[in-house]
Amino acid sequence: MAEEVRVTFLGGLGDIGRNCAAIETGEALMLLDCGQMFAGEDRPGVDSVLPDLSYVFERSKKVVGCIATHGHEDHVGALSHLLARVPCDIYGTPFTLGLARRRITEAGYGERARLVPVADGERVRIGPFDCEFVPVTHSVPGGVITAIGTPQGVLLHSCDFKLDFFPVDGRRTDLARIGAISQDPGVRLLLADSTNAEQPGSSRSESDIGPVLSRVFAANSGRRIVAACFASHLHRVQQIIAAAVADGRRVATLGLSMKKNVALGRELGLLRAPDSAFVDITDTAAMAPGELCVISTGSQAEERSSLASAAAGDSRWIQIGPDDTVVLSSNPIPGNEFRVSRMINDLIERGARVVHSGEIEIHTSGHGRQDELAALHQAASPAWFVPVHGELRHLRAHAALARRLGMPAERVLVARDGDQLVLADAGLRLEPGTCAGDHVLVHGPFTGEDRGVLGERRILGNQGVVVATVVVDFEAGALVGAPRVTSRGWLDETDADPLEVEMEGDLAGAVGEFLRAEPDAAAAEVRRVVRRTAGTLVANRSQRRPMIIPVVVPAD
Repeated sequence: MAEEVRVTFLGGLGDIGRNCAAIETGEALMLLDCGQMFAGEDRPGVDSVLPDLSYVFERSKKVVGCIATHGHEDHVGALSHLLARVPCDIYGTPFTLGLARRRITEAGYGERARLVPVADGERVRIGPFDCEFVPVTHSVPGGVITAIGTPQGVLLHSCDFKLDFFPVDGRRTDLARIGAISQDPGVRLLLADSTNAEQPGSSRSESDIGPVLSRVFAANSGRRIVAACFASHLHRVQQIIAAAVADGRRVATLGLSMKKNVALGRELGLLRAPDSAFVDITDTAAMAPGELCVISTGSQAEERSSLASAAAGDSRWIQIGPDDTVVLSSNPIPGNEFRVSRMINDLIERGARVVHSGEIEIHTSGHGRQDELAALHQAASPAWFVPVHGELRHLRAHAALARRLGMPAERVLVARDGDQLVLADAGLRLEPGTCAGDHVLVHGPFTGEDRGVLGERRILGNQGVVVATVVVDFEAGALVGAPRVTSRGWLDETDADPLEVEMEGDLAGAVGEFLRAEPDAAAAEVRRVVRRTAGTLVANRSQRRPMIIPVVVPAD
């Protein structure tokens, strides 16, 4: 009887982001990615969202390493959170490790990680796991499909992937090797990217974007072009650079991550352009608009990003105006649509032309659609399948696709964060809710679960706050002076002032009457009276629900 293998999902099954899974056998635990998710508008004040790694921390002595499948933040962005508690070897391709190293070093954990570079086709023993790294095409260089040899057979993880027959760097997804593994020794369990499982057909090649960019440059002769894309998307950056050089322009980067990633890409030979093509952003002020292309971060209008700052008129380096054409070479991430739309309007208000994916096909996804997923399934021919990387609708669409391709329904399982798979001689079983699978929120230097603060922030942001203060002499059982009411964000001053005065009168009557009836009342009881009295007037007179903060001050 072979030893069981357990796969515990800590993130990435239910949202797009914070991908992380723990693979265990015996006394060894290996992590597959450790990513973060950017907070949307529904989480005000939150910088990012992490997987709950308490399951790993409780088993820290078992950790033998972490595979970073590629360099996107939703796969490597939480490594510092891991390393803060568990020193760990991290395996990945050179570009992936280059991106991860910068974040880890900035967080002060560089000495707690051994970064182990792997090459396409290389096999590495990580604890008891025999791992082979198969090249895969995605929207960042250096992604790898991982074939993990375990006591229960090969577990194949697809990474985020697409099938691009004409990739910019010539590095294709190696389906032939996947097919060979499926024949010998076979794929026991497939975990595969589900992001575009609802989309029929195939994704467009990344190489199709180059001619579109060239046409945009040609149509904007004499104008400065500011092209925004993800800083890690070096394939897109390469095509922007090529279009700029062909149009007789020099290239400057805007945004620290773009500057560092371009430097890393040039160092590793992933970006091809002569040194003369580049100019520092600090040296561009005197250049004619038609001589320059600026490649910027901020295509998602992230707060404080370079392009969002420029759109708001707050950029230190560029001022957007009528001589600019801004190219947004990405699609808005779900949840970012409003923010991106607002930035586009701000850019247009400043006189710029804006070219985006809603107008022309200037972006293509890095995730395979149904035909590409089907090709992976057919090459891998797995005994069992569990969809990963996606919202619930994506996971279920991928599961349905697998069944249509002929997999028996009982061999296709849909898991969620916190669930555990147990691979044993008898087959695969799902154990729901093995661990919490919670969202861990990052607020500046603080991390933790939401214990109600987000609800309070939403109320404050949408409805405002009313602060009602009373001073009480508890020995005498009486009010001292008149109550005071102040508010912010509830109503404008003209409307709020008379209601605040009225509320002060109601509080004086209600609290005074309560203290006469209950001379030994505690401060908590008085706070309840204050909250109830203020809340009643607020609801009846304004039909709004601001946060009511009762303040009871004991008299000296």
